[in-house]
Amino acid sequence: MSRPPQVSAQVVDMRVQGVCKALLLPTVAQNYLSLARQAAEQGQPYPEYLLALLEHETAQREVNRRRRLLKQAKFPVTYTLDTYDFSAMPSLSKQKVLELARGEFIRKAENAVLVGQIGTGKTHVASAIGYAACELGYRVRFLTAIELTTQLIEAQEQRQLSRLETMLLKQDLIIIDELGFVPFSQQGAQMLFSFISQRYRRGSLLITTNLPFTDWTQVFQDERLLGALLDRLTHFCHILEFVGESYRFRHSQARPDGGNSHNRTSQPTP
Repeated sequence: MSRPPQVSAQVVDMRVQGVCKALLLPTVAQNYLSLARQAAEQGQPYPEYLLALLEHETAQREVNRRRRLLKQAKFPVTYTLDTYDFSAMPSLSKQKVLELARGEFIRKAENAVLVGQIGTGKTHVASAIGYAACELGYRVRFLTAIELTTQLIEAQEQRQLSRLETMLLKQDLIIIDELGFVPFSQQGAQMLFSFISQRYRRGSLLITTNLPFTDWTQVFQDERLLGALLDRLTHFCHILEFVGESYRFRHSQARPDGGNSHNRTSQPTP
């Protein structure tokens, strides 16, 4: 019985690349030869070689997924908890922040509100919690309060509101930054109330604000509307208070240039 003709290594590689492309296995295509050589050198059985190859594919997919989640979150600046100086804000419970960063509140569809004066590091902590959530595989979206209300109003005018709300409601965590910096129009306040109402118990909100709840009438002029909004928002809610001097100012003064450098690369931390 004649032996089948040998296929050249080049042809085999072309076929493997083609099959991997069809099956969407780019990491297998990239690593199968190097892992095969390694397996041959170590006398590794075929099943172990196959397992190593598939584990490479799985690991790379997880890396790609986290990158995609971080990109889709649209953080204006990448902040992590490693770069936050908790000693500068002794009123803030580090344990509570780390607990939120573990993502359990997202799994339970609970909310969090970070309250404090401008410059106390609320955006840094909120973004860092969002970053940690992406690392855990959660879908996150970061918006300022003005961005969110503007998008809702524009979507309504363009008859795309349902589409926008559906996209946002699919997120596991929505971060609304800078609530209270600028008062909303009556339409904006009503639309934000409607959105938060739809979000209730369906997914988590993380809000940063420079106003205590008693002063939210500056943003939502309708007290009855505000009462209903706070009832939904603060049900199953974690509240963190940032009390102290400006985190941003303190750290700018700690720099060798005393905070007077004009070549700053860091972003402000509202």
